[in-house]
Amino acid sequence: MDFGLKGKLAVVSGSTAGIGLAIATTLASEGAKVVVNGRTEARVNVALEKIRHHHKTADVQGIAADLGTVSGLETFVKQIPHADVLINNLGIFEPKPFAEISDADWLRFFEVNVLSGVRLVRHYLPGMLKNNWGRIIFISSESAVQIPAEMIHYGMTKTAQIAVARGLAESVAGTGVTVNSVLPGPTASEGVTGFLDSMAKQRNLSTADIEKEFFKSVRPSSLLKRFETPEEIAAVVAFVASAQSAAISGAAVRAEGGVIRSI
Repeated sequence: MDFGLKGKLAVVSGSTAGIGLAIATTLASEGAKVVVNGRTEARVNVALEKIRHHHKTADVQGIAADLGTVSGLETFVKQIPHADVLINNLGIFEPKPFAEISDADWLRFFEVNVLSGVRLVRHYLPGMLKNNWGRIIFISSESAVQIPAEMIHYGMTKTAQIAVARGLAESVAGTGVTVNSVLPGPTASEGVTGFLDSMAKQRNLSTADIEKEFFKSVRPSSLLKRFETPEEIAAVVAFVASAQSAAISGAAVRAEGGVIRSI
């Protein structure tokens, strides 16, 4: 299937590792011009090397900017004034008991996970509407629906992303622009893989044993019974970003391995 992304300019925030890097790599493989983003030049350059290693002719560039801040956004959009596809992947998470989550924590999570995407959409949406074509995707999480007790502030931001995406979709009804959110489940990203390896060493178990235990006790509703790969999430995102997905807008697309039991 031709995704119709050849020559389209795709911005992927927070794309130096994990799901973001996998999305950037997949979009590049589809012929899109991809902008990789991270907070440091070093991480951005490593990500670009990884993408070019997989796709030698990839049309990619990198911009180092902290999109969780207004100044970072301004730096970024000065260099990338237009985008056809916007993937709001930037996000942070941190397990913390509710009573210990300070006002500063709540505000920091909201600014990075939600406002970063809101600000980017505010900048790029007018151009998409002018061209009557665009794809905006918020990378949310199954935690938006099943709020994790160990990081309620994170779950709140993921729910907010779904709400923002739906509202934006309503606001562009009847145009060639679509807005959606994608809900990954537990994914073997860089941080998760490191955590699993550490736990395995501490308990003198294999990583496979730790993974099996996680899905037995922490995410028992999973139908996949394993961590998803970033590439599996990226494949879903690439389709939602494609020209072939015109009938999908205002949706919370579930790619969470069946963790969410409701229909």
